[in-house]
Amino acid sequence: MVTQRTEGLYRLFVLCQILLVALLFWFGVWIMVTFYAPALGTLTWRRYSIYCGVLVLGMALEALSRSRNYLWRDELLRPHRLSLRQTIASVGLLVIYLVATKDAFISRIFFFNFVPWLYVALLFSHHYLPALLARSVFRREEKTVLVGPPQKAADLGDWLRRKAEIGLRTIGLVYDEQSPADPNNPDLPLLGNTGQLEQVIQQHGISQVILLEFPLTESNQDVIRICDHLGIRLFILSDLEERLKHSVTHFEDGGFRFIGLREEPLENPLNRFCKRAIDLAIAIPVMLVIFPIFATIVFLAQRLQSPGPLFHVQRRAGMQNRQFQILKFRTMRPDHEEIARQARDGDDRVYPLGRWFRRLSIDEIPQFWNVLRGDMSIVGPRPHLIEHNQQFSQLMENYHVRTFVKPGITGLAQVRGYRGEARDPSDIENRITCDIEYLENWNLSLECDIILRTVAHVMFPPRNAY
Repeated sequence: MVTQRTEGLYRLFVLCQILLVALLFWFGVWIMVTFYAPALGTLTWRRYSIYCGVLVLGMALEALSRSRNYLWRDELLRPHRLSLRQTIASVGLLVIYLVATKDAFISRIFFFNFVPWLYVALLFSHHYLPALLARSVFRREEKTVLVGPPQKAADLGDWLRRKAEIGLRTIGLVYDEQSPADPNNPDLPLLGNTGQLEQVIQQHGISQVILLEFPLTESNQDVIRICDHLGIRLFILSDLEERLKHSVTHFEDGGFRFIGLREEPLENPLNRFCKRAIDLAIAIPVMLVIFPIFATIVFLAQRLQSPGPLFHVQRRAGMQNRQFQILKFRTMRPDHEEIARQARDGDDRVYPLGRWFRRLSIDEIPQFWNVLRGDMSIVGPRPHLIEHNQQFSQLMENYHVRTFVKPGITGLAQVRGYRGEARDPSDIENRITCDIEYLENWNLSLECDIILRTVAHVMFPPRNAY
């Protein structure tokens, strides 16, 4: 019921906004034709009908890309951002149409006066229209009672206040005998215990009940039976995340309902295809053009300061901890034996020009060959030494979750500044948190953003690049 009401109100709100934009547009056209260009006549109305249709299409497309839950979010600048976004979407689409069709008929004076008024009208609609529509549409209140621990009822306080706008009126709390509520709480009156639920429903005219935890106990099972018997709408608040101490996702497949621990957008074949296409589009030109140049430069630097092999080859842990050979330009003396020690600022194992290669990330260029082979991706969690994997996994229980995706030359942790030597456990925790955030929230814009920020880091290296 709550979801249907919210979604219905959202659609009505969008429809009213589109109607508002159309009315504002035609009002502006009427003023222009009546007072400034009366000779244009029928031709103006016909051509401007197309412009209005394009504006409406832009509004509709923007609405389709937006979350339906934004209506009751209390953020100071949110109406401004949404109004600006809608203005850019609708006016931007109109500009694209005008350029594509080489249409110069629209009045520039009208256009540049309409745009700021459009923004102002949308801004006022975001401030006042949702509440006005809610009061007009949801005149019938749904008297609601909460059943469960008072602590969880307090957690729902903000949500309940927002839903009061759509007619959900909270009468009070029916508490569990094992955790009685505070009878002096004015915001949530105490109505009785779960054994008195049926009496409370009949006495207060309750039309729906929210159970604040999964019905695992006998008393909670009685809540379900009472609601079914009396014809009362029942909602159950999922507390799986609290019980599992982990975020969860719900999905259905083949008629079965499952619970997962995280979203994984890169399990979608289309997303993987797009990511692989980006990898190849970057790695092929780099290996054909950039790699030979820097291979020559590094080779000459090594001949002068540290003769030995051009490449440094190491075994690293990749996707699902499958091991692979990673390639790097060698920046350390070949005779050192501390293979597993992390590089640090002023490391005496690094020859002089090698410091610059590391600082400018030139030593990472051969890894584009690993990208072409499919062992790595441009963006992903950085692959660690096998020894470091074993060490870091003891610091964080979910460390190996990062191996759900291919390792990368760069990653979200690196562009946020978490690179270089890991001096304490918090350094590892920050990196792993970023890695998991990346795999749970992957999208094309995030991928491109990380790549662009990496280019900026290469051009202007941070202090911890060594």
